[in-house]
Amino acid sequence: MEPLTDKEIRASFVNCTKGDAARLKLPLDFAETPWDDLDFLGWVDPGAPLRAHLVVPREDGPLGIALRVPATGRTSAVKSSMCQICLTGHASSGVTLLAAPLAGARGREGNTVGVYVCADLACSLYLRGRRAPKLRGLRHEETLSLEDRIARMTGHLDAFLERVTAG
Repeated sequence: MEPLTDKEIRASFVNCTKGDAARLKLPLDFAETPWDDLDFLGWVDPGAPLRAHLVVPREDGPLGIALRVPATGRTSAVKSSMCQICLTGHASSGVTLLAAPLAGARGREGNTVGVYVCADLACSLYLRGRRAPKLRGLRHEETLSLEDRIARMTGHLDAFLERVTAG
């Protein structure tokens, strides 16, 4: 992923107000962002831990999506979960449901779509082995190449983004 500036990131959001985008806090370690290892930028807002953000590179410029983190943890007895974007297995606390308001009028009416995703939004780093799930043994060896796994992940992400932005 090509590096993005603060201004480019804030201008990319399609499902929140310009004021909300202006108030969001970038990741605390933004200056050390490993751009070469990322397929998208994702983070939980350090100033508002119930908000998360995704910025995905597109041919016509970055696309930003505001997300909400549930206020309460999942109470399921499930011991492990899988991210629907990168298919990384985690302890149940490593995957969270994120809800995205739809872009446009439907989002202003309160309509949302959700996805279960790595709680730290570090899907790209898990795929590349730069970060490991806290609960060992959940990552299954795959015969797909890294490029194919990245293509699968971006396909899942694109499908989610399409649901958010579809008019």
